[in-house]
Parts: sequence; C-alpha cells; structure tokens
Amino acid sequence: MWGQILNATIETIYMVGVALVLSALFGIPLGILLVITGPRHIKPLPLIHRTLSIVINVGRSLPFIILLVAIIPFTRWLVGTSIGTAGAIVPLTVSAIPFMARVVESALLEVDWGVIEAAQAMGASTGQIITKVLIPEAVPGLVLGVTMVAVSLISYSAMAGAVGGGGLGDLAIRYGYQRFRGDIMFFTVLVLVVMVQSIQSFGGWLASRLNHR
Repeated sequence: MWGQILNATIETIYMVGVALVLSALFGIPLGILLVITGPRHIKPLPLIHRTLSIVINVGRSLPFIILLVAIIPFTRWLVGTSIGTAGAIVPLTVSAIPFMARVVESALLEVDWGVIEAAQAMGASTGQIITKVLIPEAVPGLVLGVTMVAVSLISYSAMAGAVGGGGLGDLAIRYGYQRFRGDIMFFTVLVLVVMVQSIQSFGGWLASRLNHR
C-alpha cells in the first residue's frame, strides 16, 4: 500500500509541476498583455483586450471534468495518449492557463499607477515598464497567484483520476473506492491535504518575504 501511495504522490507532483510551469509560460504573458492593452494603461488596444478577455473567460467557465473529456482528441494528437500522467498534463495545462492569466492580471493591476507614470516620465519604453516596474512591483501578488493556481491544479489532478489520469486521484478511485479500501482512501486524502497545506504555507511565506512595501 505504501509503495502505491508513494508512486501516486510522485505522479501527482510531476503532473502538477509540469502543468504549473507550462501554464505559467503561456498564462503570464497573456496576463501581462491583458493588463497593458486595457483602457487607460500603457498600451491601450481595446480590440485585443476585449478578445483576450472573452477567450480567457470562456476558458475559465468550462468545468474541468468537461474540458478533460472534450479535448481528448487534441490530447491524443499532442502526446499520443489520453490516459496516465502524460494524458492528464495537457488538460491540466489548458485549464490552468486562463486562471493563471487572470491572477497575473489581478496582481499587476495592484501596482501603484504613480510608479508607472514616473517611469513613463523618465522615458521608459513599454518593455522597460513591464520588466522593471510592473513585474518587480507585483512579485508578492504573483507568488500568491501562482500558489493559488498550484492548489487548484492539485484538485484538478485528483479529478483527472476519474478517467485514468494517474496520481492520487486514480489510486483513490481504483483501489480506495472500487475495491472498498478505506485505508487507501483515507491516506490518499491525507496526502492531498498535506500537499495543499504545504504549498499554501510556502507560497504565503515567500510572498511575505518578497513584499518590501
């Protein structure tokens, strides 16, 4: 039993870790673009802003279990399978990208506009404002946002177990539920709780350390 729980835990950490990195690679630039193209910001482009906002809202409105099934053909085309950890990473990433974009947007909008205006007055370019003002000022909020996405991905990875996605969710369903192993179900839930608490605590600690205001 302990070997199964350990393997399932490693699979969950792998799925969540890869999906978190991939969603950050796509979601953070999307969030930045969403902010700077907004009204009364440094590069207002209403059409792009509205289009991005609609696409992100549509992505966030889809329940994960429906998205998981809906993109099975795309998942198979991309990684060759729709089951196991590889098959779960694709829908996990797709579901997390719009969520990541929104938390990045929220963090960047918290940056004091006076700081941005000061950078503009000194002749800073759009790229310089993004890299030297917006992102550095928003780091604590970004850390908390990424932490929130990581916690959500853990719960999504457990749901992916319902369709053979591997990890702790798969173990809980196949052994804990279908084989009436209450002990496996209990320890699976316990591991998930510990993972969530650990990530949330670390994210909160890191954000407070990076907050120099």
